[in-house]
Parts: sequence; C-alpha cells; structure tokens
Amino acid sequence: MGVRGRLFRILALCATLLGGCATLLGGCATPPGQPVDRIDARVLSAQSDNAFTSIQAAIDAAPDGKPWTIFIGPGVFEERVIINKPGIRLVGSGKRNTTIAYARYAGEPVAPGSEETWGTFRTAVVEVLAPDVSLFDLTIENTYDYPADDKLPKGHPDKIRGTQAVALKIAEQADRTVLQRVTLLGYQDTLYAQSGRTYVLDSEIAGHVDFIFGAGNMLFEYTDVISRPRAHPMTFTGYVTAPSTLIEQEYGFTFLNCRLLREIGVPDNSVPLGRPWHPTTTFDDGRYANPNAIGKSTFINTFMDGHIAQVGWSSMGGTAKDGSRKRFMPLTDARFSEFGSYGPGAHSNTDRPQISMADLPLYTKEKALNDWTPTTLSRQAHRLLIQ
Repeated sequence: MGVRGRLFRILALCATLLGGCATLLGGCATPPGQPVDRIDARVLSAQSDNAFTSIQAAIDAAPDGKPWTIFIGPGVFEERVIINKPGIRLVGSGKRNTTIAYARYAGEPVAPGSEETWGTFRTAVVEVLAPDVSLFDLTIENTYDYPADDKLPKGHPDKIRGTQAVALKIAEQADRTVLQRVTLLGYQDTLYAQSGRTYVLDSEIAGHVDFIFGAGNMLFEYTDVISRPRAHPMTFTGYVTAPSTLIEQEYGFTFLNCRLLREIGVPDNSVPLGRPWHPTTTFDDGRYANPNAIGKSTFINTFMDGHIAQVGWSSMGGTAKDGSRKRFMPLTDARFSEFGSYGPGAHSNTDRPQISMADLPLYTKEKALNDWTPTTLSRQAHRLLIQ
C-alpha cells in the first residue's frame, strides 16, 4: 500500500475514533472509575514503619468494597501476587524501576517429588481475580529460564515437558482491568486473558509462542508487542496471538495503533499474527476442542516489522470429538483480520483478510470496550502521585 493510501486509511480511522469520542461525551453505559489521586498504602523493598515489604500483604490488608491504591517503590519484588479484591490499583515507580518477578512453569512439580504439576493456568506471577483492577508503571516478569531449556535438542533427558510460563493472568472473575505503562515479560504464554474486558495502553508485551492468548476482550492501544528469538532454526518461531474467543462474543484481541517488533535473532517471515486456539473442554458428550471458540484477533493501523509472516496467520491442532487430532484453520475456524497494516511485515494477499471501510466504525474504543470508559493515569499525574 502506498503512502497516500496508508494516510487515507489512517485519517479515516481518526475520524471514526473521533466519532466514538463524541458519543462517549454524550453518556455511556458504564461510568468511568474513580480517579487515581491518592496513595492508600506503600510497599518498599526496605523495612519501614509506614510501609509493607510484600505486595500481597498490602493487598490482603486493603478494605473490601472501595478503591484502594498501593504504591510500589523501586526494586525487584520476588513474589506471586493474587489480586482478589475489587478496586485494587497497583502503582509502580516506573516500568524500568519496579518489577514483580517469579519463576514458575507448567511442568514444574507443585512440591518436591510430587507427580502433580502446576499446569499453565497456575503459573502466573500476577493473577487478577476481581473487577476494576488497575496496574500502572511497573513490570511483571515470569523468570522461568525458557531459553536454557530451548537450547537442549529434542530427546535430551533434561528437556522439560510443559514450558508454558504466564506473567499476567486476567481470570474469569475479572472485568474492567487497566494496564498502563506496564511491561509483561515471558516466553510461551506471557499474557493470559481468560475473560472480561481489559484495556492496555502505552505498554510492552514480550514473548514468542502464543504469548497473548485466551477468550477475554482485550483492547491494546499504542502498545509494543515484541517477539523473542528461539534457540534453533524453525519455520515459525512463535505466534503473536492465540485467541479462544467464544462465537457469541463480538470482540477478542483488538490492536489499535500498535507496533509489532522483534528482538535480535528473530528471522524475517517467521511469526504469524495468530492461530486459532480451541481449548479442550468438558461437554456432556465428552471432552474435546471447543467448537464454539472461534477466536478473534484484529490489527488496525499497526506497524509490523519484517518478522511477521507473509501468510499472516497459521493453523492449530486440537482434540476432535472422536479423540483424534484435528487441524483448526485460520480462515474458517477463527475471525482474523487487519486494516491499515504498514511496515516490512505488512502484506496484501488472500491469506490476510482485511476489514472493509464500511465495517471500520465497529472498532472504535467505545464499541470494543462495550461503553466502558477506563480510568487512566497521565505521566504528570503519576509523578505528582508518587513524589
């Protein structure tokens, strides 16, 4: 697409977004949350009379039923964090200064000598189990050493089965989650959005295999999505998204004005935008891949570096009702599309469905978030809040 064509599409999107904003000013079904204008508790890495030394302790001490803002000072806080109270806001000192870190992977035994392992869905460093939770100006990292295992050849006796390691999990009980100026670091399965609406603004998410996955409704704006390298040559080094959006859900993963970047070592043409995840589910007539999980990923006005595969999307395996393996295809078993993609990884071909100009107004921020107006925290307000 030429420069003039790209400019036209960007201007069209801006007009659409402005129309959405005008609608928002007239009223919305879900009112915005309370502004973040005070600190209710502090977490510091050093002992202090007026602060907690554990993030989890500060959450546990928060009162129920009211917004509660917890400031987290500089440092690396090595702990798993469970946010199970509505209205919790974690405010870090900056995503380069405050890190919540923990190492856990799917195949790890829950106790020494145990045959039970954690499984993917219990590996998250931070779990959001309540509505109206916000995370600002911090990093969450699953520090499991995936690259060390990835270097081992197939069949090596030390090679691990179950290398999924989640950094952040937005669980079934969550809704209206906000991430602003947040960095999420992992490799396989970095960000798991199980349910609810999540707004991600001005953030960074790094990983490689299916590193943004799940059935939740997530809107990403001005966010860098960074693919990481693998230890051995392979056709596809990873997949940006693996949505399992249910068919009755209109929105899945929506990217507006984002950038798809890569670390050094990620080859050209090696990362599809996504593949359809049909999770194995228990039904009355058996346990098999959910046929109603028609995943949806949408990229609008997104920069794509040269690592993005020309084919755009890929297939994914699942368990059929009769127990055999089945391939779910990107053009028939998912809802994948783009509009206004640009950069070396942007290609126009029959494998990459495009949103029409007529349908573009369906992808405003207001519509994607179902009339919820997220409460964000400006950089200036953040500086004033934590000084």
